[in-house]
Amino acid sequence: MKNRCPWLTDDRRMLAYHDTEWGVQLHDDRKLFEFLVLESMQAGLSWSTILNKRDNFRKAFDDFDPEKVARYRQGKISRLLQDPGIIRNRLKIEAAVNNAGVFLRVRKEFGSFDRYIWQFTGGRMIVNRRKSLAEIPASSPEAEAMSKDLKKRGFAFVGPTICYAHMQATGMVNDHLVSCFRHREVQKT
Repeated sequence: MKNRCPWLTDDRRMLAYHDTEWGVQLHDDRKLFEFLVLESMQAGLSWSTILNKRDNFRKAFDDFDPEKVARYRQGKISRLLQDPGIIRNRLKIEAAVNNAGVFLRVRKEFGSFDRYIWQFTGGRMIVNRRKSLAEIPASSPEAEAMSKDLKKRGFAFVGPTICYAHMQATGMVNDHLVSCFRHREVQKT
């Protein structure tokens, strides 16, 4: 039996996500956009809710192609609001569309969104050595700086807590507990 982070549930998707994705360094612009949208959709909800709807989100949001999402107009937004397979929150959906356009501008300015977003950790993973869930913060100075800059550029639903969750998910921060078998593994990616 492998030791895992204690926030895990018995949900098979959560287990697979923890064991294969969470905390792995991600440098693919489209995947970074996907996580930005999904983390924004999570606000006020559990990650397992989002993860269980992830395939529906991919279908509804054109596999998180930022060029396509940036072109969504009111008709598409209205259809998304009727889709029971995703989170039907107008503000979050409109933020995803808005954020796609801003994402494209940032990508153009920096050459890639990856280059932009990883600057907040100096281009490397921050490796924490936490022993309990109580030690994991909801935010960090890096997440606060990221949130401030994203908002300044026009992004929505990108508060410090969402930014920190994004950093954890995409391997900018290693918050696997030291007792978890993934703590050491994700540092090798």
